[in-house]
Amino acid sequence: MLNPIRLLLLGPPGAGKGTQTTKLLKQFPNLKTVSSGDILRQHIRNGTRIGVLASQFIKQGKLVPDELITKLVFKHLSTFNDSWILDGFPRTFIQAQNLSQYLNPLNRDISLVIELDVPDSVIMSRIEERWVHLPSGRTYNDTYSKPKVPGLDDITGEPLVKRSDDNKLAMQTRLKEYKTTTAPLKQFYKDRGILTTISGDSSDVIFPILLDAILEKSREAL
Repeated sequence: MLNPIRLLLLGPPGAGKGTQTTKLLKQFPNLKTVSSGDILRQHIRNGTRIGVLASQFIKQGKLVPDELITKLVFKHLSTFNDSWILDGFPRTFIQAQNLSQYLNPLNRDISLVIELDVPDSVIMSRIEERWVHLPSGRTYNDTYSKPKVPGLDDITGEPLVKRSDDNKLAMQTRLKEYKTTTAPLKQFYKDRGILTTISGDSSDVIFPILLDAILEKSREAL
């Protein structure tokens, strides 16, 4: 029997957090996921007040303000059981502190933080070749994850599109801002002894190491 898995995946846009999450769900069907990006994109698609506000920041390659994204994530986490994966949140030191203050009284704080370390050149290539099915958030890539029919989603057959922030200039801004804001965040989790970094240039290289790290952590104290 394994201990509950409460995992935070760190990594810049295009590092493959979504791909790794999909693979982990096949190994651990009881896991729930919270992707701050998916939550925001749903609000943007629905044209909510939050969506309109968030899109203004995203189009400029900037992070959505802490207060806004924190409330959205907390709302989703409150409905989950012990095992889950966080993708894209927290992204800042303040967000990490707020999350810990929220989870500690529930005895459900993060047990493992894994950063996906992927070369910037690989990330830029992935972003330039990425296509998305907006209603579902499913993503495709012209090189390693092509749709069955070019330009169409595999499940619905609806057209694939480019995200407004999937361009070279916006990505350079996002990568730079990620590195700046993540440094104190990583130190926060390093000081707690739960940060691990996994390096690689493909999901096939990273996943076996990621899986081993999770299994090792989940067996602790058994």
